[in-house]
Amino acid sequence: MSQLMNTTIGMLLETKASDIPNNDALVYVDRGLRLSYSEFNETCRHVAKALIGLGVKRGDHVAIWASNMPEWVTTQFATGKMGAVLVTVNTNYQARELAYLLKQSDSKTLILMESYKGVSYLDIIYEILPELKTAIPGQLQSETFPHLKNVIVLSEKHYPGMLNWQDLLTYADQVTDATLDQRLKQLDPYDVINMQYTSGTTGFPKGVMLTHHNLINTGKHAGEGMNFTYKDRLCIPVPFFHCFGCVLGTLVCVTSGATMVPVQEFNVEDVLTSIEKERCTAVHGVPTMFIAELNDPAYSSYDLSSLRTGIMAGSTCPIEVMKKVSDDMGANELTIVYGQTETSPGITQTRTSDSLDVRVQTVGRAMPQIEVKIVDPSTRQEVPLGVQGEICCRGYNVMKGYYKNQEATDNTIDEDGWLYTGDLAVMDEAGNCTITGRLKDMIIRGGENIYPREVEEFLYTHPALLDVQVIGVPDEKYGEEVMAWIRVKEGMEIEKSALIAYCKGKIAHYKIPRYIEVCEEFPMTASGKVQKFKLKEQAINKMKTL
Repeated sequence: MSQLMNTTIGMLLETKASDIPNNDALVYVDRGLRLSYSEFNETCRHVAKALIGLGVKRGDHVAIWASNMPEWVTTQFATGKMGAVLVTVNTNYQARELAYLLKQSDSKTLILMESYKGVSYLDIIYEILPELKTAIPGQLQSETFPHLKNVIVLSEKHYPGMLNWQDLLTYADQVTDATLDQRLKQLDPYDVINMQYTSGTTGFPKGVMLTHHNLINTGKHAGEGMNFTYKDRLCIPVPFFHCFGCVLGTLVCVTSGATMVPVQEFNVEDVLTSIEKERCTAVHGVPTMFIAELNDPAYSSYDLSSLRTGIMAGSTCPIEVMKKVSDDMGANELTIVYGQTETSPGITQTRTSDSLDVRVQTVGRAMPQIEVKIVDPSTRQEVPLGVQGEICCRGYNVMKGYYKNQEATDNTIDEDGWLYTGDLAVMDEAGNCTITGRLKDMIIRGGENIYPREVEEFLYTHPALLDVQVIGVPDEKYGEEVMAWIRVKEGMEIEKSALIAYCKGKIAHYKIPRYIEVCEEFPMTASGKVQKFKLKEQAINKMKTL
């Protein structure tokens, strides 16, 4: 059985820099940036010393609000060396959400980029923190955010009240290597080192506390699931602020000595160019990313022959898309990882040796050293194989808890250490799990339970459909009715009546969508998850006007 690693993120990188100093660690194709493990380690040590020089202590919270910039990944490993807790901020956050996170997380330092997709982060921070404009950099005093002292902008420019990145780096001169090494040795693998906020589709987002031990071992085992070695090169277009990017991406690479090839912000051309130029052997993505890549007009002009594997995750993986990635892109060892932020994030994974059927129809079996069971949601008693229930797990991957929210922690993790995911699944004799939906997404139509995933998978078989999301909408007669939001492939058309006719005789009548809406795109989170609750809101508003 695969063994657990007992180290910290900082020491992990030190070890790799010693073992494979000349191997590429970090490559940005668009920036012409290439750092070996030795160079990357030194860069991270320099940033760690700068943070210590700035006065950041072990256990202090450092929030980072930026896309996949080089400074993001160096900050991840720098905080892992000097013991500050990295608080990751969703790049799509607006003023209200940022203010909530900074206050709830007790962040002492905020690192931010100037703007993202036309939104000025500078305007937002000055809006929620007007006293920053007159503050001395590094000496912020705020009644609203009493913990926040430092704001650092990822820019060469200077802005009122903020240090820029170069200003920060000068603080490293005040700290010796011996001081950093002493701090590094004090850290414990079971220290919380990362906090990520759940999407907050219901209620306020919760801060998930994750340890070195959680993150390193998830990275190690996910890498082993793809047969990763130091020879692999991983294109990472998924956001670092999410576990998919900063665990299944960066830590998968560093635990195996592989090369990180990030894409700063998802763009099909940048992804395909990075794979081709760096001969990437692996690429990660959520299904919508792979759909965009496969349907790009210039797709066939790229040489993707180096691809072997990767991870598709983040939301339900349509079987037809998985087949195309395996057959057309050549990533025939692509794996599926299922999990959530609270599980660092992996619970199950398909293996490269699994048959195509297993890899397209299930999310695989428990990752090493993790227990998985399926229980009746109402009684929490384990159900027999083949029976649907809530999927639960126990092991090294389970979070330490929600920050300052013991009640929510207790509702999620029981006294025996089992974490309840809120997802519905079925397990087969081999231990492979099929996710059938979210407990809260289930549609109840006239007493019949309908799982959107099942209807979506059927609709994907229609040749004109690019993407589909199924939701339940209110209905006076049945309580709820089935609605399908669809995206149609370029150059193709489909009549709603024809799609309904396509369903008849193939799926039960009560599962056939009563309502069908065509759209150009779905509302998404920054991590690539479709926001079904927003589709539901749009549907209800449309129905009110009918």
